Amino acid sequence: MTSTHSDALFQAALTLFPGGVNSPVRAFAAVGGTPRFLTRGEGSRVWDADGREYIDYLGSWGPLIAGHAHPAIVTAVTRAAARGTSFGAPNSYELELGRLIKQAMPSMELMRFVNSGTEAAMSAVRLARAVTKRDLAIKFAGCYHGHADGMLVNAGSGPLTLGCPSSPGVPAAVAAQTMVVDYNDTDALRAVFAQRGDQIACAIVEPVAANMGLVPPQSGFLSELRALTRSHGALLIFDEVITGFRLGLGGAQARYQVSPDLTCLGKIIGGGLPVGAFGGRAEIMERLAPLGDVYQAGTLSGNPVAMAAGAAQIRVLCEPGAYERLERTSEALEAGLRAAFKECDIPAQLHRIGSIFGFFFNAEAVRDLEGVRRSDAKMYARFFHAMLERGVYLAPSAFEVGFVSLAHSPSDIQNTVAAAADALATLGQRSRRS
Repeated sequence: MTSTHSDALFQAALTLFPGGVNSPVRAFAAVGGTPRFLTRGEGSRVWDADGREYIDYLGSWGPLIAGHAHPAIVTAVTRAAARGTSFGAPNSYELELGRLIKQAMPSMELMRFVNSGTEAAMSAVRLARAVTKRDLAIKFAGCYHGHADGMLVNAGSGPLTLGCPSSPGVPAAVAAQTMVVDYNDTDALRAVFAQRGDQIACAIVEPVAANMGLVPPQSGFLSELRALTRSHGALLIFDEVITGFRLGLGGAQARYQVSPDLTCLGKIIGGGLPVGAFGGRAEIMERLAPLGDVYQAGTLSGNPVAMAAGAAQIRVLCEPGAYERLERTSEALEAGLRAAFKECDIPAQLHRIGSIFGFFFNAEAVRDLEGVRRSDAKMYARFFHAMLERGVYLAPSAFEVGFVSLAHSPSDIQNTVAAAADALATLGQRSRRS
């Protein structure tokens, strides 16, 4: 498929930005070809610079749960921007969004708004170290918590896609303060706490791993993590940048009935605008300046436009039947895709939780990073382009996930399933010939 205008824009971008992009996974490096430059989004659809229309399951990497350019969110953004785009001072929009988040996630007794998920995770880990007076942090292989130095150790998302699970520029002394355990491995987790429990400040986890593809928690994994951190005096941090408000108003912590000490939120609480937040028990959060001695700041934190957008989107999600409708749509997509995969000769594993879905071209069940690495990324790349040619936009990486929105209609699902069935049939024929 030729993309004349996207090709030209990408060539121009290469002269301005490293790799032609402002975030690595956008470059199509994992799937090949030229990235599509998107010019417009409405509802469940996006359009590229060549005027091609796609059913979108990227959703700006998850936050657009109400769809592109939802009227209520656009109205909120327009009104807020007309009154001032930034103040660098407290504003009432912060209170509205904060109250909605606290109502949805009671574990966040106090919170602080920041500008990204990276800032939220970085700040939460710093706070945990201060509160516990310990240095070690546990993370899980393949989970991604932003690009702060201490978290770029066996990270998922972009680093996994690009084949660099860590990153140059991270001092060895910093990396040494992060211990990595396999996701879903409760035995290894117990062993680490048995050996070094009195030195561990916190464990940070994606309660549903969604940055190495979608890998659900095994039964008992999260509750065991909660019990171990509590018994050893460490804090439990849930990174709900992706799962927050995606699995219901209460996120993964409500679904799995596990209450963390601190929670990190991101893009979805800004309706797609740059935003993040972290919060938790009041006695922990009160250690932050200006009340306490742990410093954290952000000139644009609590930006009124982002706050207004986030509040508008959460109000949409609070409408009666919103999550039920989202679940029905997601169930229909899952059922259709399962049928399409079953009909072809290509082994695959399909996972879905709430409105998040992902699949691996892998004959074996996937429960951790090693299983993810055994999946056929080249087959995913071929499937990605086959779907793109048929008007369906998926994540340009085998190690990312897809998102269903309230804007996806039954006909969108039918067209997506038909496109997948046709794409898989074509790919299956090619595989047999080769």
